[in-house]
Amino acid sequence: MSPFVLRVLTLHHPLDATASAPAHSCPYVTPPSSPYSVCACAFAMCERSAFCASRAPVVTVVKEGKASIWFPSANEVFYNPVQEFNRDLTCAVLTEFARETLSLRGARVVVPGEKERVVVCLSDEKNGTKGEEASVPQEEEERKEEGLRVLEGLAASGLRSIRFALEVPGLKSVTANDCSAKAVALIARNTQHNGVSHLVQASQRDASMVMYEARGRNERYDVIDLDPYGSPSPFLDAAVQAVSEGGLLCVTCTDMAVMAGNNGETCYSKYGSVSIKSKYCHEMALRIILHSLDERANVYQRYVEPLLSVSVDFYIRVFVRVRTGQAKVKNSASMKYSAATGPPVGVSCEHCGQRHQLGGPIWAEPIHNMEFVQKVLAAVSGNPSRFGTSKRIEGILSMITEELEDVPLYSTLDHLSSTLHCNTPSMLLFRSALLHAGYRVSLSHACKNAVKTDAPAGVLWDIMRCWEKNNPVKREKLSETSPSYRILSTEPVLQACFDIRADANPQSRKRHLTRFQENPQANWGPKARAKAGWVRTLRLRSEGPGLLFKTPECGLCSLQRS
Repeated sequence: MSPFVLRVLTLHHPLDATASAPAHSCPYVTPPSSPYSVCACAFAMCERSAFCASRAPVVTVVKEGKASIWFPSANEVFYNPVQEFNRDLTCAVLTEFARETLSLRGARVVVPGEKERVVVCLSDEKNGTKGEEASVPQEEEERKEEGLRVLEGLAASGLRSIRFALEVPGLKSVTANDCSAKAVALIARNTQHNGVSHLVQASQRDASMVMYEARGRNERYDVIDLDPYGSPSPFLDAAVQAVSEGGLLCVTCTDMAVMAGNNGETCYSKYGSVSIKSKYCHEMALRIILHSLDERANVYQRYVEPLLSVSVDFYIRVFVRVRTGQAKVKNSASMKYSAATGPPVGVSCEHCGQRHQLGGPIWAEPIHNMEFVQKVLAAVSGNPSRFGTSKRIEGILSMITEELEDVPLYSTLDHLSSTLHCNTPSMLLFRSALLHAGYRVSLSHACKNAVKTDAPAGVLWDIMRCWEKNNPVKREKLSETSPSYRILSTEPVLQACFDIRADANPQSRKRHLTRFQENPQANWGPKARAKAGWVRTLRLRSEGPGLLFKTPECGLCSLQRS
């Protein structure tokens, strides 16, 4: 829903002499108990309400999900409407996590609007029914002693925390923390406005200190959500300690220029991995943050289990469980039995003859828990009216369920074709050729033209050589030192068959699901940082982290286990 503006709903700062309250006794001005006093002349006009309206800044009221939030229009508190998908997906994931976690405690939760599930109130089983909605009285919701404790470390306006309180069942408390005084005052006002003050507590502290002080076994949070402006790296060490055993850690990274290869050295300093500028950079970014989380957790004899990892728009988002176990931590070490030997690859690429680039280490195990993803997908598909972005959530999760779990990274058709300077084959033709050759293949949610396959690089180039024979390029124009000339000079070992197979077209593509959304608005992107206040931006397990060897010219990579 598009935001609308109320120009007579005003926020006055008590320390600002130019915005002092009018001399008359206005019954609609609340006492200045917080850094802001609110004039409600928008709702009932008094004789001098024009004074308030004429000197007031503009306030934007945003409705998202079940929440209604007030924002200062001067960008004093950060808000990005494009990330509604992020917040919707988090609510969906948190709901399924609460369902799983609370079922182990002998309790089941209520999801409004959900059908075909046995839903029971946490405090009283007799309220649950099968095949219909079950209502939860307000007083019973407040007595959920078995509920989950949630921390949003960088809450800004508190929109996400308020949506948790309104839309996610089974929560005991939500702590909405921010270091900005203006943000915390706005959180307090918005929680009161939405009637969730009994669940959401506003906190003005440094996010790292809040988490470090919650490291005790009985003080940890069941869920920690970190969505900073930029890199989350300053908060990761505290987060992996402050989340409970088997708890959920949700992390967003918007510093994609660093993680996608533009600044490999900066990426190493923040995440302990060197990023590579390549077509598969978005999935590599997911694997970099997963490796960084696991590495920091290992210090405290803990490890992570990815539940869902998505690359969307201009950011990446990961949802991981954090567990404790010395044996698992030892399996994460790169030198479990003996020092690695090498080099694992030659100096030059065997296909194009160019020198390799070294990147990583990265997480090389599966980045999703398919069973958990299926549960989230089923819940969203069965209750599409719950979220404003349900169609997009269904499309992306459907693609994820089709991805090959055990194949890190991917190639892209346009890059393969541009390397050879030939026409680009259709996705159906190329996937059919791989299937005819006996290999597995899937798409990737992280890139529209991605080809994720267990076929080696040599097979991909053989298929492209066969395609080039049917769609020849002018080889006399190719330089003898170019990658294209060297690749095309080699005869294909595999004779590709381009007959279209029925299983080459995945279900998500046949159903025309919303998989890759167009830019939703003009000047679309991560938005500017809030102006007021100071805002601190803030492995291959079992066999060691993966080191990535990539040739920039041909674009294909070799993942080596150290």
